[in-house]
Amino acid sequence: MEKRHFTDPSIAASLLGLDQSSILNDLQTFGFLFEALVEQDLSIYAAASGNMVKHYQDYRGNEADAIIEAPDGRWGAVEIKLGAGEIDHAAKALMKVDAAMKESSGKSAAFLAVICGMAFHAYRREDGVNVIPLTALGI
Repeated sequence: MEKRHFTDPSIAASLLGLDQSSILNDLQTFGFLFEALVEQDLSIYAAASGNMVKHYQDYRGNEADAIIEAPDGRWGAVEIKLGAGEIDHAAKALMKVDAAMKESSGKSAAFLAVICGMAFHAYRREDGVNVIPLTALGI
């Protein structure tokens, strides 16, 4: 199934009648809007460098919010999380996606990354997963 987002996540917030207070009091909805916003940015950055952004989900329950694929076949997987408390879970999910893709195509990810809204600095975890704060995506 194809995953779709609004071009501007504020459209969804407006249609739901959400204001700043209601969004901050509903972290699940805030997380969905945050994910859509980050995926929009990733798509813009990827297209500018000739890459594509796709969604990945298989029948074993493995999923990645974004797969960034280069024209030469290299790829990387990204999970998008609002809070830092979700980084460990996201990293484990990315490693499962990498293993599944390697099993089916023989190609490992060029990178695995968690983009986090509440991370304060970028770093590479011991398992090789990169943690990237949202603020590192733009100037």
